[in-house]
Formats: sequence, C-alpha cells, structure tokens
Amino acid sequence: MTDCIFCGIVAGSTAASVVYGDGVVSAFLDIRPINPGHVLVIPNEHVMHTHDLPEATADRLFAVARRLARALRSSNDIRADGINLLVADGEAANQDVPHAHIHVVPRHEGDGFIVDAAAWRELAPTRSELDAVAAQIRTAIEHGFGESMLPDEE
Repeated sequence: MTDCIFCGIVAGSTAASVVYGDGVVSAFLDIRPINPGHVLVIPNEHVMHTHDLPEATADRLFAVARRLARALRSSNDIRADGINLLVADGEAANQDVPHAHIHVVPRHEGDGFIVDAAAWRELAPTRSELDAVAAQIRTAIEHGFGESMLPDEE
C-alpha cells in the first residue's frame, strides 16, 4: 500500500528508529511515545487488522513483541517496571494507522498513562448476563471460524 506510513518504513522510504526487523515483522520507536522505549511491532506485509493476519505472521508479531518486552524490562537505561502490550484494531478502538500493529509500552509508577473505562467503575454484570455474552461469543467462534481455534495437535 503506497500511502501507508508503516509500509513506507518497511520499504525504507520513510524514516524510523528501527530496533528490530526480519522477513516477517519490523519494530521501531513510536514517534509519540507514552514513555521512552515505546515500540511498535508491525507485520511487513500490509494488513489492516491483526485478526486478518496469517496465523504464522500473527504468531511472529506477538513473539517479537514479547521479546521486546523482555528486552525493555532487562534494560539498564530504559525504565520499565512493567509493560503494556496494546492492540487497537479498528477506528472504534482508536487505531490511527490502518496497518496492524502492537504497541509495546514500558511502564513505571507515576508515568501518567492510564487505561480506563467508565464500565470498570459501574455495577458489574450478573453471572447470567456474562453467560449470555459468552454463549454469543461461542456461537460466533463456531460459525465464524470454520476451524478449531486451537492449533492442530501433533
């Protein structure tokens, strides 16, 4: 995709502070970091949403995000007492670049970043309400995937 900034980074036509790259994924610093060391991990192939990624690419994306989280936590120079792995899929989820990506965000006490929702402060749903939603999701899994969610057993 020619007008995608992340595709430009993969192609080398857009500047980025790259921290990792292989034939499947790339990782670079976010230009608007929540904290120093905030990394974006993207598939090299243009795919808008993580749920549309080929399984092997999604596995690689998350494996690299986990390795970067471990590297940030072990760094002597970057403060990372904790890590958030954040995925925003779709406009309603505040995805601002239409290219699948994972934010790897180093966290520390008092950093000012909060993940919050009004729903967390409201009365919790009843067990029967939760069970009804769980049934809806199971139905979507059964009809939407056409395959098991679990990898084939060997």
